[in-house]
Amino acid sequence: MFRKIMTPAIIASAMMVTGAAHADKVKIGFVTTLTTPAAVIGEDMKNSVELALEHIGGKMGPLDVELIMEDDGFKPDIGKQKTDKLVKQDDVDFVAGYIWSHVLLASARSVLDADRFLISANAGPSQMAGKRCNKNFFSSSWQNDQTPMAMGEHLNQKGVKSLYIMAPNYAAGKDMVRGVESIFNGQVLGKDMTKWGADAQLDFSAELAKAKASGAEAIFVFYPGKAGGAFIKQYQQAGLQGNIDLYTVFTVDSIALPKLQAGGLSGVLGSKNTQQWSPDILNAANQRFVNDYLAKHGRYPSFYGAQSYDAIMLINSAVKKVGGNLADKDAVRAALMQADFDSVRGKYSYGNNHMPIQNFYLREVVEDDEGRWTTKIVSTVLTNHQDPYAKDCKM
Repeated sequence: MFRKIMTPAIIASAMMVTGAAHADKVKIGFVTTLTTPAAVIGEDMKNSVELALEHIGGKMGPLDVELIMEDDGFKPDIGKQKTDKLVKQDDVDFVAGYIWSHVLLASARSVLDADRFLISANAGPSQMAGKRCNKNFFSSSWQNDQTPMAMGEHLNQKGVKSLYIMAPNYAAGKDMVRGVESIFNGQVLGKDMTKWGADAQLDFSAELAKAKASGAEAIFVFYPGKAGGAFIKQYQQAGLQGNIDLYTVFTVDSIALPKLQAGGLSGVLGSKNTQQWSPDILNAANQRFVNDYLAKHGRYPSFYGAQSYDAIMLINSAVKKVGGNLADKDAVRAALMQADFDSVRGKYSYGNNHMPIQNFYLREVVEDDEGRWTTKIVSTVLTNHQDPYAKDCKM
């Protein structure tokens, strides 16, 4: 079975063999947020990684798996420090994870300059899709702009004419806003970019008042993690439900929904969001993932978890294809490019910039047969969609 290095003593012993060959195992470092209020996302990713490793029996082809989980503390400098440790001290073959675009951007060079493979399980900043694309960087999620582009297309299909936009002021927030604005044909009547980070703004009363006064037909928001729950609660308390329709990306998910349900915020039922994955996608890999996650943790996994699960399965597919010969970097890279595994989202392919080309769906918040709030797919908004930055990638 796989071993998780968690204690300082074991980490220290691993440092003593830095640079040693480890042909009998594949070493994977996984960077996520395991402290601060954003740890709810990191925990979902960690749970999903561990489930994936359980599903493959802790082995990838002939190799045992050694997993080293690191906490970025929601800060780019800490994320880079932990990434440096994984590469220089732990001598990992793959570094995966990364919730936040600013953490990934701060850490990427540490992995790529060392000729290791970097698999983003969430963050998809435009820079990594375009001019900073790299032969050893792959995403198991999406490029940031794509999900809001799908929402912009849905708003057009629905005939929405005016929009108010809110998002946190950091790399991903800017990508989300750019994504929806690049597609939406109507008028943007107002836009607020709010403070983000460990001390992120959680009081949106002033911004909601501005949205109400704008006369916008709908409001588009991107607020992941704890900020999403805070926004939904205040949106309902401000009396905007029924007056300004709510459309979200990365805000209403399987992490937020149990808390929203416990708080009785029924206004979220029926709200729409876009994503490339949903728990109700009917393929064997997804149903196994969702059902086993439910059984273990008593709640649905989120898209963060689904992408983390896929990151492990992507690595597994490559290691198996090369027969465990990780020294042949060209072969490993070619195997990753094939994405030859049963993804929980269904089949996808990689573009020239190693970002997925895939479908995006409109999802609705509903109540399942057991009374749990979850999401279901309403329609396919974008089919085999490629991000807009691929043209800037010169690989």
